[in-house]
Amino acid sequence: MKEIKISVKDLNLFYGKKQALVNVSLDIPAQRVTALIGPSGCGKSTFLRTLNRMNDLIADITISGEVLIDKSNIYQDRIDVVQLRRKIGMVFQKSNLFPVSIFENVVYGSKLNGIRNKKVLTEIAEKSLRQASIWDEVKDRLDESALSLSGGQQQRVCIARTLAIEPEIVLMDEPASALDPISTAMIEELIHNLKQQYTIVIVTHNMQQAARVSDQTAFFYLGELIEFDRTTTIFTNPTKKQTEDYVTGRFG
Repeated sequence: MKEIKISVKDLNLFYGKKQALVNVSLDIPAQRVTALIGPSGCGKSTFLRTLNRMNDLIADITISGEVLIDKSNIYQDRIDVVQLRRKIGMVFQKSNLFPVSIFENVVYGSKLNGIRNKKVLTEIAEKSLRQASIWDEVKDRLDESALSLSGGQQQRVCIARTLAIEPEIVLMDEPASALDPISTAMIEELIHNLKQQYTIVIVTHNMQQAARVSDQTAFFYLGELIEFDRTTTIFTNPTKKQTEDYVTGRFG
């Protein structure tokens, strides 16, 4: 068993009076892909955002419980949230590139972290774009606008930008839901390759995708974690009837 990278204990989250997460506890191992599945509005994206404190940006939110990363509670008062988010990269459903060059997009975070040396930035850009499996497609176009790329290419540049700050954990919120099948397959292959170096947590509404890319799967329903196990177990021999009904398409 891989070491535990993220340990969540009795996590509750309220938007005002509405409870969005109910006593969620699970352990996420290092250098594995963990998929979060469940119907729309079940809490999976909310849960994902608790792992890098993105929910802090929402007004009238209350969170209790613990999220331990490397055994340190990220919700303790003295935590540096900026430092935390350097350790935890995030890739969103829609590519959120800036209207600047491909190169400037990839090195944006590195510049924010104080790196100014052009040679170092060039090395970071190449390494990150190679990791994101897009270097060969863009190496002669680095000065062009990132917005000139196709949707699938833009998403891989977003992944490169995330990797450029050398995170330990990569969160992905429906990273391929807006993409065509070929681009989706490339993102899935990329996820498979990246888990050699990173702990990856992915929200997906696509159960076939969860089955293809993840090592373990968490099934959420109405804010509760119904079942969490190896992906093969969740899809072939779940212990809860609710899980079985969802993965076989009886509801959702």
